[in-house]
Amino acid sequence: MTTQARSSRPGPRRTLTEEEIMGAALDLLDEGGVNAASVRGIAARVGVAPNAVYTYFPDKAAVVKAIVEHLLGQVDLAVFSDRDVPWRQRIESLALELRERLTAHPGAVNLMIGGPMDGPRALALNEHLMETLQDSGLDAAEAAKASYLLIVYVFGSIALETAELGGQRGGGSEGERIASRLEEFSAIPAGAYPLSAGAADVMAGYVSTEQYAWGLHKVLDGITRT
Repeated sequence: MTTQARSSRPGPRRTLTEEEIMGAALDLLDEGGVNAASVRGIAARVGVAPNAVYTYFPDKAAVVKAIVEHLLGQVDLAVFSDRDVPWRQRIESLALELRERLTAHPGAVNLMIGGPMDGPRALALNEHLMETLQDSGLDAAEAAKASYLLIVYVFGSIALETAELGGQRGGGSEGERIASRLEEFSAIPAGAYPLSAGAADVMAGYVSTEQYAWGLHKVLDGITRT
């Protein structure tokens, strides 16, 4: 066999894992938003042909669903397992961890709220949440409604916060973002908008952990009020 014939043989086939695909998809989301995380983009990032990605995921919708499940899989649902811990504390721990995980990948937040969260991990999250709400004294129907209310608050708050980042990672620290917002709100004309101008420092803190926790406490207070 000639040297030319040997050199024309294809090299070893690239082995691809779902973990690599998810890592590439999240990187693309962080860098360029939802449109960047296409099957072709993912394939290019990991150095394979698009068909290799299609082996794992038939279309982009399947990739999106897998990303949601991947991120939810990083959330520690064990927080729900210790029923000696007060129910409110369990929910607050979950809500704060969700915010931390999702603000680390701003581009993924719209994926969470853009379609049904019906994968195994999403269903497990909702199941544990409803169970914990029943521990507060709610019946099954009330717990289901309260679970939805909490999901709307948590993901809605995170979506508004990450919208300022334009779906991109690296928008500065929380303190830096608050300071930037305060500078903008300080220019509100007090004569035309006196209430807004007077609350500029409060509105600047809408993206803070303190505001997020404050709203969460108010929602939980309302849920359990008879």
